[in-house]
Amino acid sequence: MLKPSLQLRLGQQLTMTPQLQQAIRLLQLPALELQQQVREALEQNVMLEAEDDGDEVESLESAALEADAFEARTGAADAAEQPLSEATLAGADADPDGEPAEAAADDWESNSAPAAEASTWNGDDDRSMELSDRSGESLHEHLLWQLELGRLGERELAIARVIVDGINDDGYLTDSVEDLNEALGAGFAATPAEIEAVLGHVQACDPAGVGARSVRECIELQLRQLSEEVPCRALALEIARHHLELVAQQQYGPLRRILRASDEELSVALALVRSCHPRPGSTIQPSEPDYIVPDVYVRRGTEGWVVDLNLSALPRVRLNQTYAGMVTRASDHAVLRTQLQEARWLLRSLEIRNETLLKVARCIVERQAAFLNQGEEAMEPMVLRDVAEAVELHESTISRVTTGKYMHTPRGVIEFRYFFSSHVAGNDGSELSSTAIRAKIKKLIAAESPEAPLSDSRIADVLSTEGVKVARRTVAKYRESMNIAPSSERRRPPPRN
Repeated sequence: MLKPSLQLRLGQQLTMTPQLQQAIRLLQLPALELQQQVREALEQNVMLEAEDDGDEVESLESAALEADAFEARTGAADAAEQPLSEATLAGADADPDGEPAEAAADDWESNSAPAAEASTWNGDDDRSMELSDRSGESLHEHLLWQLELGRLGERELAIARVIVDGINDDGYLTDSVEDLNEALGAGFAATPAEIEAVLGHVQACDPAGVGARSVRECIELQLRQLSEEVPCRALALEIARHHLELVAQQQYGPLRRILRASDEELSVALALVRSCHPRPGSTIQPSEPDYIVPDVYVRRGTEGWVVDLNLSALPRVRLNQTYAGMVTRASDHAVLRTQLQEARWLLRSLEIRNETLLKVARCIVERQAAFLNQGEEAMEPMVLRDVAEAVELHESTISRVTTGKYMHTPRGVIEFRYFFSSHVAGNDGSELSSTAIRAKIKKLIAAESPEAPLSDSRIADVLSTEGVKVARRTVAKYRESMNIAPSSERRRPPPRN
């Protein structure tokens, strides 16, 4: 029979203090979400204040030290917990046995960036954020605006509005003539001829091909807007009306015999058909585009690549000295002392976030300097563990730092994760990045002959001669990840002289 008893055991356990939880949460936030988080803190904590543009810019580090001085003076440090450190942050995601708390981070790998020395970004360079277009006009609004400017009567305009309501976001009319007539109502009956006539006005609007009821009609509408002097326009119209299935099946021989056209004429006509947009409505985007705010800037310096924090994307917040100076140990100041401690934690967490982000970015840049100098084919293989060991942080911490963070480089704005990739062994025993192999495959396919495209096996053989040992199925996997069609679908008929 079991009996209750008391036992004394010794053990180690990692305790997630409030400030450590806050530091980890801020570490993984992208720039825009971080700014939102700080704005909420400013609304709730009187000890924090935003820096105005005219104020002298103080670093987060000095603000945190200033908060420490105020707290030591008021005696509030008696109740404070241990300050954060990067060493504490590095071990926050490991259990007592040293295993990562998030196993998924161990398996995650992607692709990479540049190298460098430090210099604080002063924000004086012309790298301000672009202002997004907020017009936000939808496809329906775009069509109605054009129709209202046309010479349509009141009855025709009413029919046109019903037709526009039946057009989906891709630009296709999904309602039949009967459905449109029913939508007009019993008191506003229209004949099929009237609806077809108004539909012709709608189909003449921008974008070309809108209001079509099938892919054939969509392509035909776009081809009709071409000048009659365009070579092979009539042949392209014939293909669009009756022979799109043969084009989709790559049956160019039977198609040439049916149309009684030469190879050159067929090639020009097919080029006209392929130039048409299969979803014309998608060219009108009502939603506001999302712009990426880079967290760091990478530029070429006199002695190599230099990494700077994007200070314009960082929250400019500091301690409110007036309120902090009023805090005493009196019982009626308990709320203010609590807010002062929370403000101190936030400033310190932001400082650690910026230091960790800059440290990781510099490590990535240093390891991927060849990519910045030469391009994707020079990408070095790199995984989370490589960076974690170099900066002496935990792998899951590196995963958090690189999630949703971007670098502004001479090769474009690149996500941190892009610089991580898996290893592929070369013939000489060296290791190659999967990103570099993808770039080589893409280069080979771009240079191939349209009449004799390279098969996956042939690409694998060519890469093997260059010292890259990959299987055919690996080439197929990389090709599909880049949305490149197989060789049978890339083949084009040769032009006839």
